[in-house]
Amino acid sequence: MAKYSVHQQPVDTLLSWVRSGQIAIPEMQRPFVWDSTKVRDLLDSLYNGFPVGYLITWQSADVGLKDGSKSAFRQILIDGQQRITAMTAALVGQHVVDKSYRRKRIKIAFNPATETFATLTPVIERDHAWISDVSEFINAPSSYSATKAYLEANPDVAPEIAERALERLSSIRQAQVGIITLDEDLDIETVTEIFIRINSKGVPLSSADFAMSKIASHGRLGADLRKLIDYFSHLSVAPHVYDDIAANDAEFAASGYLNALQWLKDDASDLYDPKYTDVIRVAGLTEFGRGKVSALVSVLSGRDFDTRSFSEELAVESFERLRQVLLRIVNQRNFQQFVLTIRSAGFIAPKLISSKNALNFAYALYLRLRADAGLNEADIKHVVRKWFVMSTLTGRYTGSFETAFEADIRRIEEVGARQALADIEASQLADNYWDVALPMEMKTSSVRSPYFLTFLAAQSHTGARGFLSKNVTITSMIEEMGDVHHIVPKNYLVKNGINDRSDYNQIANYALTETPINIAIKDRAPADYMSIVDEQIDTGVMRLGEITSHDELTSNFAANAVPESLRTTTADSYQEFLAERRVLMARVIRDYYRGL
Repeated sequence: MAKYSVHQQPVDTLLSWVRSGQIAIPEMQRPFVWDSTKVRDLLDSLYNGFPVGYLITWQSADVGLKDGSKSAFRQILIDGQQRITAMTAALVGQHVVDKSYRRKRIKIAFNPATETFATLTPVIERDHAWISDVSEFINAPSSYSATKAYLEANPDVAPEIAERALERLSSIRQAQVGIITLDEDLDIETVTEIFIRINSKGVPLSSADFAMSKIASHGRLGADLRKLIDYFSHLSVAPHVYDDIAANDAEFAASGYLNALQWLKDDASDLYDPKYTDVIRVAGLTEFGRGKVSALVSVLSGRDFDTRSFSEELAVESFERLRQVLLRIVNQRNFQQFVLTIRSAGFIAPKLISSKNALNFAYALYLRLRADAGLNEADIKHVVRKWFVMSTLTGRYTGSFETAFEADIRRIEEVGARQALADIEASQLADNYWDVALPMEMKTSSVRSPYFLTFLAAQSHTGARGFLSKNVTITSMIEEMGDVHHIVPKNYLVKNGINDRSDYNQIANYALTETPINIAIKDRAPADYMSIVDEQIDTGVMRLGEITSHDELTSNFAANAVPESLRTTTADSYQEFLAERRVLMARVIRDYYRGL
C-alpha cells in the first residue's frame, strides 16, 4: 500500500499555498541560511527547466483550533523549506529574516541579452541592460508594458532576443516542481525512513524537527509556541538579539509571549543553553511523561494511547498543556534556580557538562517536583543535584536514552523521586561500584569522560586547591585558566620507556595545576620535584608553588586524590601509582556524591 503520493505543481500554485497557509512553513520566521548566490542558481534552474528537487510534505490531520476553525488540508513542509523561502523571496518579493532577525529583501537581477541571473549590486542596478529585480518584472500588472519599457531603455538589444528571454522569465511561475505528499497516518519513524530513502544526501531528520512543524501547523497558537521555543533557544545563546526580535517580529511581540523571554536579554549564564530539541524533550517529559518526541507529536495530534484512537478534543487540550509547560520552562525563576542547583553541585562551567540529556532530564525533574506540594525547595534541589550527578556518572542517558527517560519518569510517578533515586543507588551505586567498578572505568585517557569531569566538579564543590597550590582553587582554574598537568610528567615517562599515550595520558595521571607550578615541575621525576617542595617547606624559600607546611601538603594531596606513594613513583612503579590514584579519585567522588 502506497504511503505517499507524487505529483507536480507549478511554482505559482506552490506560492499561493504558502500565502494561504495550506503549506505550513514554520521556519519562515527563522534565519534564512542560503546566500543570494544559491537563490540566483535556483532561479536559473527554473528558467532553464532544470529539476530543483522534490519538496516533501506531510499531510496534517484535522484538528479543531481555538477560533473554531479547522487545520484541515494543511501540509507540513518536511523538506524544501529553503527552496520555498528562496522562491517566495525572489519571485514574490517577500522579506526573509537574517541571523539578527532583521527582515531584508533578496533581489535577483536578470540580463535578457545574456540570459543570466545575478545578485543585485549597485553597479548592476545602474546598468539598464539588467532587470534589477525579477520579482518586480514578474509581478508587473502588464508584462507587455514591462517588456516595452525594457526595450525602450535598451535600443541596442535585439528585440526578438529580449522578448523571448523576458517571456521565459515570466513563465518561471509556471515551472513544475515535484511534490511528495506523505500520508497523514504515518508515524514519525516511517516518515523519517521515507525521507532518508528519497533524499539523495541521506540527511536524517530529527524527531524534534517534526515536532516543531507539528506545533507550527496548529493555527496562531501553534505559530506562537513554535516561536517561543525557537526564540528562547536563540536568546539563551545570543541575548543581544532580543531587541532585533522585538523590532522585527511585531506579531509575536504583540502576542505577549515575548514578555516571558525579556529576562534573557540580561542573562549572561551559559551553563545550560537549551536548543529547541532540548526544550521539546523537557516539555514532553515534564507535562506528558513522554521521553520519545515521536510520542509527543502523537499526543499533539490527539492520540489517546489507552484507546489507540485520535480525538480532536484531546489535541486541543494537549496544545493548551504544551502552552502552559513551555511558559514554565522559559520562566526566569524556574530556569535560573535550576541552573543554580546544577552549579551548587560543582558543575560550574559548560566544559564540565558531558551529557546534555542528563541536564534535560534534571530540568524536567526539577519542574515536576516544583509542582509537587509534598516537597520544599531544599528537598527538590537535593534530589535534582543527586539525580543529575548520578545520571552523568553512570551514563544513564546515553544510547537508548528516550527509553530510559520514560522508564525513569514512570518509576518516579509510581514511587516518588526520592525512592526512585534510592532504588537506583542501591542497585548501581553500592559499595562495589565505588570500590571496584568506578576505578576500573577510570582507566581512560579522555579528559571529557564523565568520571574526570565529575571529579573536577567534586573538587570545585569542596573548595579544593589545585595540585601543589596553596591559594588558587580548582573553581578559579576551571573558570579562568588552569593546566591539566601530568602528575608524573609525560616526557619523563616517555624517556623511561612508557610510550603508549593511553598510559601516560590516563586521567589518573591528570590534575589541574597553576601554569607556574607546571613550568617549575617541567620533566622532573616525582621524587625530584617533591624534594624541591620539601626543601621549600623547611626553608620558606618559594621555588615551586606556595605551600609552606607539611599539613598544607598533606591536605593538598588528599584534595587532589594524590597518594603519598607519588614521592617514590618511578617509571617502573607508574602502573601501581595509577591504580592507587584511581581508587582515591573514586573515593573523592563517592564522598562528594553522598554529601550532596
